[in-house]
Amino acid sequence: MAPNEEETLSLAQSCKKIILEKKGIAPIILDLRKISSFVDFFVVCTATSEPHLKALTFGLEEKIREEFHLNPLHIEGSPQSHWVIIDYGPVLVHVFMEEERAFYELEKLWGDAPVM
Repeated sequence: MAPNEEETLSLAQSCKKIILEKKGIAPIILDLRKISSFVDFFVVCTATSEPHLKALTFGLEEKIREEFHLNPLHIEGSPQSHWVIIDYGPVLVHVFMEEERAFYELEKLWGDAPVM
């Protein structure tokens, strides 16, 4: 069963909270509901190192599984690639290293999306 809008927003907000607890840098939520047909929210953050990126990714998976009884649909990337995407359907979590986040500029690419 697909989550409703309130559950999806709660999921995105929980992802941001977990990232902050795990010392992720500059987490933001981009609200894509009015401009995208494939996803409702991007959660974007920066990790400080490959081990930190791994810890953020693992921590997100573990806490979201506990809180929402939800496993990722797909995970793309790795700490070695400096970018991991965790796909929760309506919520995509992007965990970047600093250089990759600056290079891809998702906030700018999706500049029409309100930042929550």
